[in-house]
Amino acid sequence: MAVAASASKPAGNTGSIAIIGLLFFIFGFVTWLNGPLISFAKLAFDVSEALAFLIPSAFYISYFCLALPASWVLRRTGMKKGMALGLFVMAVGAVVFGHYTTLRVYPGAVAGVFAIGAGLAILQTAANPYISILGPIESAAQRIAVMGICNKTAGILAPLLIGTFVMHGMGDLAAEVAGADAAARETLLAEFAARVHTPYMAMAGLLALLAVGIVFSPLPEIRPEDANAAAAGGSARRGLLQFPHVWLGALCIFVYVGVEVMAGDAIGIYGQGFDLPLDQTKFFTSFTLGAMLVGYLVGLVAIPRFISQERYLSLSAVLGVLLALGAFLTHGYVSVGFIAALGFANAMMWPAIFPLAIRGLGRLTETGSALLVMGIAGGAVIPQLFAVLKQHYDFQLVFAALVVPCYLYILYYARRGHRAGLD
Repeated sequence: MAVAASASKPAGNTGSIAIIGLLFFIFGFVTWLNGPLISFAKLAFDVSEALAFLIPSAFYISYFCLALPASWVLRRTGMKKGMALGLFVMAVGAVVFGHYTTLRVYPGAVAGVFAIGAGLAILQTAANPYISILGPIESAAQRIAVMGICNKTAGILAPLLIGTFVMHGMGDLAAEVAGADAAARETLLAEFAARVHTPYMAMAGLLALLAVGIVFSPLPEIRPEDANAAAAGGSARRGLLQFPHVWLGALCIFVYVGVEVMAGDAIGIYGQGFDLPLDQTKFFTSFTLGAMLVGYLVGLVAIPRFISQERYLSLSAVLGVLLALGAFLTHGYVSVGFIAALGFANAMMWPAIFPLAIRGLGRLTETGSALLVMGIAGGAVIPQLFAVLKQHYDFQLVFAALVVPCYLYILYYARRGHRAGLD
């Protein structure tokens, strides 16, 4: 049954919000495994730091490659079956990653990560507009904040679990590998790499079961052309080129995801730049995600009760600039603390940017959503630039030089860009 979400009562949406919240928990758990996996790949596959960053790069570039095809798929399947398909593709990717990592075949492992990202691209292209238009678009940031709490709670758990059960004793192992002969080195690394097999096979099975569960769940099938039409004349316009706020929003998502991944996934490598212990840096992603969780809780209370999502986005961007400069001007654990605190500044950016960018798209909502999800490729490009440039320049300077301009563009979008073509 198709429903016009804007007419739905909040109480009637509680079950649907809970189911989508579970999906966002899965987003978070899978996405924020990438940070610890950078250090894992560097040791397990004996590759350079730049090559280890192919883990998040492959993950996030898959969004760019798959988001637009995902929108075409969703128009045929509907959002509900599309979400189930995304979960199944993720399950396949988890099998591929677990298998090839156990064999220590790095291209195969990277392909598995790409497949997991492809499934998430389908899932996110459906779930983000779904939760945005499940109620009034003006309060979408509040609903997405609830999703963010689910997402970041999982994100906190993911590095802790993989650090405890897969990467335990990593510092000692690295020292042992460094002093071993060639045969012993290969044995040690093969045993270390094989630790991911059981967790990823279990994850694949769970994702496949959830895919079946979504198909038979009570989620209503929402028609975007009814639920998100024409606050700005969306139904009367013919194509996305007539909605400049969407294109500017896609760039905003690009830079936002870039800085989010820099603060979350790259924080461990950033900490290693100060020669902090490997057995500590593997947990640093959880600190960033903890700060993001606090940011979501604040946003959930504040938006739209005390402040608009546009105004909150502006303040978050300014805070991001200040924290990035604080990280540049300090050293050691204090500097790492500033990087982790960027999680608080980043928390409410996606919840604010996404509904602002799809406002009024009507029948173009799936395509507009796909364009925005393509912007997630910023998580591949900006951290990879960090990994390459830090080999030639001071890593703190490189970090600041990459993220500060991103936050300034987010500030522009919050103040003016989201209104382009709508005034």
